Amino acid sequence: MTIQDRVRVHEVTLLSDNWYTLRTTAFDWRRNDGQWQRMHRETYDRGNGATLLPYDLQRRTVLLTRQFRYPAFVNGHDDLLIEAAAGLLDDAAPEERIRAEVEEELGYRLVEVRKVFECFMSPGSVTEKLHFFVAPYESSMRVGEGGGLAEEGEDIEVLELGIDEALAMVADGRIADAKTVMLLYHARLHVFPPG
Repeated sequence: MTIQDRVRVHEVTLLSDNWYTLRTTAFDWRRNDGQWQRMHRETYDRGNGATLLPYDLQRRTVLLTRQFRYPAFVNGHDDLLIEAAAGLLDDAAPEERIRAEVEEELGYRLVEVRKVFECFMSPGSVTEKLHFFVAPYESSMRVGEGGGLAEEGEDIEVLELGIDEALAMVADGRIADAKTVMLLYHARLHVFPPG
């Protein structure tokens, strides 16, 4: 039996399509014991995205961004968020889109980009699947200042941090963004040799 055999959708109602799409759905779920149970769930569809951590093995550094995030602010985070470069796919291939995002946000044109995994980030309510990448960088790849696109409301500061400093910032809470934590731990385990 597939998951599709265990779901019967009854009604989907559009609640908002102001920024992205918010729907509420009534459906029946066939439980493990074979009984059908009526459920109601809201789903927020903002599309899929990609994120990337640039790293310099020689200098043991990574490039990150720092920017204002209103949802984090209203949840009590009274600081800018430190994050890996990221963006929505907007119908582009994940690698193509993340290359463009890194250039817009960080000012670097990367050569070798490697996908490491993909994950649902908040599957209880958000449909987004995020594609995770890493890539080496060096100063010669810098083609601009970065900072994002002002017309999209982006006001991004570019940070270059040592990998050990970045991991210490995760441990003490200065880096609290899930995608960034995941990429930094991946880099510690698979990119940077112990040092």
